[in-house]
Amino acid sequence: MAAGGTRTVVVAGVPAGLLQDELLADILTIHFQMSRNNGGDVEQLAYPTRRRGVAYVTFDDPGVVERVLKKDQHLLQDKRLPRPYPLTVTRYCHNAFLWVTSTLNMAVFRDHLVLEDLVEEMRKQSPALSFGPLQRDGQIAVQGSFPALQVLREFLLLKAKSLSEEDKREGKSPQRPRRKLQEHRGAAEARNSTRDAQREKQVLVLDTDIYHYMKCFHPKALQGNGVVISGVTDGDITTVCIESAGSKAGAVLRAKKTIENYSVELQKILRKERIGFKEQSRAEKQRYRQLCERLKARYPRVLLIPYDTHLDVVGTSADVFGFTEEVKRRSR
Repeated sequence: MAAGGTRTVVVAGVPAGLLQDELLADILTIHFQMSRNNGGDVEQLAYPTRRRGVAYVTFDDPGVVERVLKKDQHLLQDKRLPRPYPLTVTRYCHNAFLWVTSTLNMAVFRDHLVLEDLVEEMRKQSPALSFGPLQRDGQIAVQGSFPALQVLREFLLLKAKSLSEEDKREGKSPQRPRRKLQEHRGAAEARNSTRDAQREKQVLVLDTDIYHYMKCFHPKALQGNGVVISGVTDGDITTVCIESAGSKAGAVLRAKKTIENYSVELQKILRKERIGFKEQSRAEKQRYRQLCERLKARYPRVLLIPYDTHLDVVGTSADVFGFTEEVKRRSR
C-alpha cells in the first residue's frame, strides 16, 4: 500500500455487513470509476480491511486522487443497498482517527430486554461499528469512530429513557440505567437527559490527539463564555469537564455542543503519522526534533507531539503526507 500512497485514498463509512464483502467491493470500485464521482481507473481496491467499514482505493493515475477529493460529497448508491450511504474520502495516510475501543455495560437492560436481541438491534443501528462477544456479566466491547460511538450512545440513552417512562406508566419503581451505560478506560461519560439544560456541569470524552489539536488551533472552542473548561488526559483519551461560572442557563450545554461539533469535524479531516527515531540517543532525537521544527514553517497547521521513542504528526492528510515525506527525505 505504501508504494501507491500518492495514488490512494481512504474511504470510511462503507456499510459493512449489509452485503457480501465481494459485492460491496465491486460497488465501491464502480463508484470510484464513474466520471460523475470524479473517478478514474482503479488499480486496486482493498476491502474488507482490518478496520470495519474502511476501504483503500488505489488509482492508476495520481491525478484522479485530487479530483476525487474535490468532490463535495460521495454517496454510495446501488439498487442492492437499502439507501444511499455517505462516504468520507481522505488522502491515504498510515494512521487515521477512525478506530477507538469502548466497553458498554448492557446488564442495566437485563430486567427489560433480552440482551442478545438488543445487541442485534445495535448492530443494525450502527453497521460501521465492530461488536465483540456479549459477556456473561453483560459487558460488550465496541470498536469504531468517535462519531459512530456517539450515535450509538444516544440510541442507548433514548432506549433507557423510554424504558424508564414505561416503568413510570406501569407504576414500577423508576430505573436509572443510564448512569452505567458506557465505561471507557475509566473515563466518565456525560449523563444526557431532558434535564441537562438545568445542570451546571457536563463531561465528554475526546480523542487525545484531537483535543490537543483543538487546543492548539481552535482554542476558542475550549474557552466558552461563562464556563470553565478543563481536560484530564489518560493515554489516548481526554475527559473534558465543562462547569458553569455563574453564567446564564444553557451556557454549559452550548459550550459542550461547540466542542462536540469541532470534534466531529476534526475527526473527518485529521490524520496522524508516526516518525520513529532510528536511534535512541539524545543527539538523534534532538536532530529529528530540530528538523521537524524547521519544517513547521512550511506546514503551519501541523501539530507535533514528541515522545521518547517517536514523534506524532497530526494534521490534514495532505499536510501530514507532505511533512513526513520531507522528514524522511532530509533525514537519509
